[in-house]
Amino acid sequence: MSTDSEIIERSIEDPEAFSGIFERHVRPVGGYIRRRLGGESVDDVLSETFLVAFRKRSSYDLTAHSALPWLLGIATRLIRSHRGMEARHWRNVQASAAVSEEHDPESPYAASERRLDSAASLRQMGPRIAALSPRDRDTLLLYAWADLTYEQTADALGVPVGTVRSRLNRVRRKLAPEGAQTTRLTWMAKVER
Repeated sequence: MSTDSEIIERSIEDPEAFSGIFERHVRPVGGYIRRRLGGESVDDVLSETFLVAFRKRSSYDLTAHSALPWLLGIATRLIRSHRGMEARHWRNVQASAAVSEEHDPESPYAASERRLDSAASLRQMGPRIAALSPRDRDTLLLYAWADLTYEQTADALGVPVGTVRSRLNRVRRKLAPEGAQTTRLTWMAKVER
């Protein structure tokens, strides 16, 4: 099995080889974009992400075995141009969480506690996530939704690992209930995947 760096290196001479990168990473990149933008323009941003990656494949750092952080970094930059759509998506998520909670046809006993907690948390977190600075929001969502490590998030954003750590620390403080101490698992669970 070839690593991503081997496929990208091979694609310089054989452009069709780049399809291996697409096949490996289209689902996680598409899922990340879908979470960020909702249903609007997902296919456009996904296509553009892989088009940009294909065009820039000769500048890929071949020492990085996985292209996923690189692809998510490209997607994140493209999403920035779709910020209006992302803001509308967060408002829609908040509204739909409130509506589904009010109009749940199941009895309160049949609904799972997790679903109710999730809807309530999302309704509370949506506006707070939307209010984060674009850099902090990008860092949080790459870390929490794309499930990247600190190092991979830093690679995706083109910043030092220390910057990722400080941004996530700032985000934790902003998103945590007043006076609460949160761990990665606690605050990640609140951000609906």
